[in-house]
Amino acid sequence: MRELRDALHTHRVFDAIRDMDSLRAFMQVHVYAVWDFMSLAKRLQRDLTCVELPWMPPPDIEAAHLINEIILGEETDTGPDGHPISHMDLYLAAMREVGADTRPFQQFLSLVRERVPVENALGRVGAPACVIDFVTNTLRVAIGERTLVVMANFFYGRENVIPGMFQRLLDSWGLDRIEAPSFVYYLDRHIELDGDAHGPAAEAIIDRALQREPELVEAVRRAAIVSLTARRRLWDGTDKLLARSARSGRRASA
Repeated sequence: MRELRDALHTHRVFDAIRDMDSLRAFMQVHVYAVWDFMSLAKRLQRDLTCVELPWMPPPDIEAAHLINEIILGEETDTGPDGHPISHMDLYLAAMREVGADTRPFQQFLSLVRERVPVENALGRVGAPACVIDFVTNTLRVAIGERTLVVMANFFYGRENVIPGMFQRLLDSWGLDRIEAPSFVYYLDRHIELDGDAHGPAAEAIIDRALQREPELVEAVRRAAIVSLTARRRLWDGTDKLLARSARSGRRASA
């Protein structure tokens, strides 16, 4: 797993973000991963806390505290202006700030609200194949897998790798921070929250769960590998899209 994680931290896609055009193209893909993250988080909130009536005390108070803290930050974090904002809305604001096209994603959300199946909605808005594969895998896990497998996907595929990936992006890209302040704020918040608090706490919860159900160690390992591989394929596809976009831009300016 360490090799897969390290490969994500050093993926060539981060070196491909050299100007505003490539940043826009990257964000127009990555926004779907920002969205589907919440399905994993909400599934865990449902399983680790109590959202039913009548309310009952959570069986693992540390796990309940962690997921509620994550949900609080993701849905109602403090924005750059000091007011509450979800990370989804912050990301969309960052896209608009740099001139990225939010219309396909907004149309996708509208279709999902109208009960169009997610995979169909992605196809209808022209989402890239790498996005369709990534999001449908995430939803498959969030909806259909047992809690510990969802936790493994959430920790190993998200919380554990995001700080390193986002730090690499900030270190590698060819832009000044002042050119995309809202996006930089979004990245910094995830580096801070996931690296310092959420990631270590999530790992501790998985360790405690495996102490109760040691027979699931192999299932967790497989889930971690699947989630890391899915992210690598998303970045592979994104890198190809950025390369294609760069070639198109050069032809247009020739």
